[in-house]
Amino acid sequence: MNKLDRYIFFRILTITVFVLGVLICIFILIDFSENSDNFADKGATLSEIWNQYYLNYIPEMTRLVMPVAVFVACLFLTGQMTERLEIIAIKASGISLYRLLMPYLFIGVCLAGVVSYLDAYVIPQSNAERIEFEQEYLSRSGERIDRGGIFRQDSDSTIININFYDANADVGYRVYLLEFSGEEIKRIVQANRMMWVDSTSNWITDRATVRKFNDNTIEEISTEREPFDINILPRDVTRRTSDIYQLTYPEAIEYIQSLERIGAGGIDLPKVQLYGRMAYPISIITVCLIGFALAAERRKGGKGFYIASGLFISFIYLAMMKVIEPFGAAGTISPMFAAVFPHAFFFTTGVILLLMTRK
Repeated sequence: MNKLDRYIFFRILTITVFVLGVLICIFILIDFSENSDNFADKGATLSEIWNQYYLNYIPEMTRLVMPVAVFVACLFLTGQMTERLEIIAIKASGISLYRLLMPYLFIGVCLAGVVSYLDAYVIPQSNAERIEFEQEYLSRSGERIDRGGIFRQDSDSTIININFYDANADVGYRVYLLEFSGEEIKRIVQANRMMWVDSTSNWITDRATVRKFNDNTIEEISTEREPFDINILPRDVTRRTSDIYQLTYPEAIEYIQSLERIGAGGIDLPKVQLYGRMAYPISIITVCLIGFALAAERRKGGKGFYIASGLFISFIYLAMMKVIEPFGAAGTISPMFAAVFPHAFFFTTGVILLLMTRK
């Protein structure tokens, strides 16, 4: 990196950190003003509010507003250099516009890598602690995907039905398990309840009736409390829309694979959420490209044009991500396509803007 590259790199980094801090502070103030009554009613102390809620919210807020902060930094610095005719002087010295773009892309890649690492390994743990706090003090339990009449495929030859599941106690009521071989039924288990035991990491049944079918005979056994050997975990039964945001990338991939294995419905939603998390850092590189292309040429309106265009593009970018996500969750389009398309579209837009910029 030469002196100009270092100047651009550290100027963008400084402005990004400043804007990031301002946006996070604004968010905290607004959120606290909205939830202060709930905090007071539920008896949450200032120490608990800060340590368990806002400190755990900061990593997620950083991930969410990082593209906006980088976009503002790129528009501000490039626009300033354009208004001062510094970019014209740089191009006159023999440095091409594409070469001048390199430090922008470099810092975009660096910040995208940081956000990707945070989202993969740091943010899930902080989200889990924050959501636990919300459940206790803000009554935000998250939307349940499975509410009743739950069907799961324990194996290729076993189907289990749970009439109702209490997520807080990890207890399923009126459980029906059917084991078959080909077209023949081999075993039926009917239990009043099945309960998850943390100490043994296993299920036990309460007042169960087991019927075994052998040729033309039926063997019936009644049990009180017996281990229930099934390959299903509580998280496979009681799913919430926020589950995928509390798991690291490896855990999230394993979670989706387990849902596919047990035949759970609504699997496109966690896929869209996971792919969206993985693709989100691309937006940082994209806004670096768009911000540079917009501000590298003097335009009528000066800074007002940069601010207006920045807000407009940010709004359209965010709206496209939110609008297309339900289509991927519903299975109308591929979850991968729903997660990647907005970033690919705006990256292409950035390339076109760059090509149209006066060299």
